Amino acid sequence: MDKKDLAVQYKHSGFNCAQAVVAAFADELGLDMETARALGAGFGVGMGTMGGTCGALCAAQMVLGLSNKGKPVMGKARSLYDQFLNRCGATICVDIKGVVTGKMLCSCDACVANAVDILGELL
Repeated sequence: MDKKDLAVQYKHSGFNCAQAVVAAFADELGLDMETARALGAGFGVGMGTMGGTCGALCAAQMVLGLSNKGKPVMGKARSLYDQFLNRCGATICVDIKGVVTGKMLCSCDACVANAVDILGELL
């Protein structure tokens, strides 16, 4: 099963958006499933977290950091954010600066799949 499908499956099994994204990369990060879920737990169910940015994007940023063993990943992080806006602008209804974008929300399935797809390209 590819990582996008895996993330969607986790989302359907009760994981929040952040947990689903982290769990899809658990093997590569050397995490057991309990740890993967715990890392994503603080980001809630999605919208309204981290200044209005979606949970899947927050988790994707976390995975970038973990995969680089904590080294700065600002360029990749910015690319991830830009690709979210370009591919699925609806995943972010309030941008990082707090400005309302007026975009409708994606389905959670599309959101976690988008996060996993972009992460796969950046890792």
